[in-house]
Amino acid sequence: MSKMTGGISDKEEPANAEIQALVEEVKDQITGKMNASFNIHVGNDQCIHARIYKNLQREVSVHSIEENKTKEDPINYF
Repeated sequence: MSKMTGGISDKEEPANAEIQALVEEVKDQITGKMNASFNIHVGNDQCIHARIYKNLQREVSVHSIEENKTKEDPINYF
């Protein structure tokens, strides 16, 4: 693919901090809502995975929880 001004590049590379911040700002403007997953330490070696949702009115709620996790368990979509 030939490169043209304003075109799309074949080269893939990770976003730097400036690009990531821009994407987050635009994403928030477009959707106005957010889903985020967290690994939360609850004591000893136990963790839970929680998916948190923020709606267009900025109200925050816990969408779902997975129990009996460890710090090393990957967070998968649930």
